[in-house]
Amino acid sequence: MSKIDYDLSQIRGIVFDIDGVLSPSTVPMGADGAPMRMVNVKDGYSIQLAVKKGVKIAIISGAADEALRRRYNALGVTDIYLKAADKMPCLLDWLERNGLKPDEVAYMGDDIPDLCVMQAVGLPCAPRDADPEVKAVARFITQSDGGYGSGRELVEEVLRAQGLWMSHADAFGW
Repeated sequence: MSKIDYDLSQIRGIVFDIDGVLSPSTVPMGADGAPMRMVNVKDGYSIQLAVKKGVKIAIISGAADEALRRRYNALGVTDIYLKAADKMPCLLDWLERNGLKPDEVAYMGDDIPDLCVMQAVGLPCAPRDADPEVKAVARFITQSDGGYGSGRELVEEVLRAQGLWMSHADAFGW
């Protein structure tokens, strides 16, 4: 039984913000002033598995770091929108290019720039440490903070509901 009050069998796509979702909100800063983001390997494992199982995954972030593109490309994610000051046009482009309807999509965000996109999808989600306004519109709030497995929680719930979690030998390889 899922922890999420939504028909997860209809989810065909999952979109993630990065800062505060797939990386912690507090990150070290390099000597050049650029943030040095951390990633969670459990999030990464579940994302690459979801891609293998046919779930469409996208990243929409205001971040400008091309290292993020390389990281998520390595996991099989090809739809990566960086420097997205307004995330809605990115979401609409991604929906159209992938033939998805909003109710077939989950979006996980943690802060005010994510609100309009969260309100446009069927399953808005947030990490436990998200902004209170964001948590107020989320239908699922993870047990973990952003950057500490919140992405994994969502992906695992969706794949389990669809009978795709650990369902084949390819689930154990990267």
